[in-house]
Amino acid sequence: MDLPRSFTVRESGHRIHNPFTDEKLAALGRALRLEPGARVLDLASGSGEMLCTWARDHGVVGTGVDISTVFTAHARARAVELGVADRVAFLHGDAAEHVSAEPVDLASCLGATWIGGGVPGTVRLLERSLRPGGTMLIGHPYWRRRPETREAVEACYASSVDDFPSLDGQVAEFGALGYDVVEMVLADQDSWDRYRAAQWLTIRRWLDANPDDELAPAMREELTTAPVSYVRYEREHLGWGVFALMRR
Repeated sequence: MDLPRSFTVRESGHRIHNPFTDEKLAALGRALRLEPGARVLDLASGSGEMLCTWARDHGVVGTGVDISTVFTAHARARAVELGVADRVAFLHGDAAEHVSAEPVDLASCLGATWIGGGVPGTVRLLERSLRPGGTMLIGHPYWRRRPETREAVEACYASSVDDFPSLDGQVAEFGALGYDVVEMVLADQDSWDRYRAAQWLTIRRWLDANPDDELAPAMREELTTAPVSYVRYEREHLGWGVFALMRR
């Protein structure tokens, strides 16, 4: 049980595996007005940057669950680096099957709503761990500009234009699921650049160090095509944000 090796190669230089910068992640933590001792569950926690920095900056405690052995190891090391290993724990496992043994104050899934089969299923999954009156975080793409061609749709990692809503459609969907949107922090094109463009340097350095690796031809093809595809399609069409929700 693990992520494809190509994914961990591509994002091995990232601490945040979504189009948020350090500043946006910190802004989200401040916006939520987190209390010391607040209990957090982060499903698909990646390299643990959210839990680790919020434990340092706000005094939260919690658990992250991720399917990647590589990123889970990074998260544990980051907790030690920031001096919060006594406050956060990271489990290697299937986040789609994880429910907290005790209700938490904040339950999150940032950028991995596939674990619930989409937004509605992920909301229902997180509900199972959230205390009454708690806060839920969902990170999800939306269309900044609706693509008009099949090529543009596929370049944005969608199988259909209906895979993602507009921004107002996403907010409306949360309402239809019975939740108030009480905060949001959105990625912008600069933070998208930091996420995507950083992958290209990581891939290039990996290729230089591993020219004979069996993965090298596929990674070479990605580096050749990804920058043009990104600036032509994804940068213009695809948005991403984290939405804070509370049950009505």
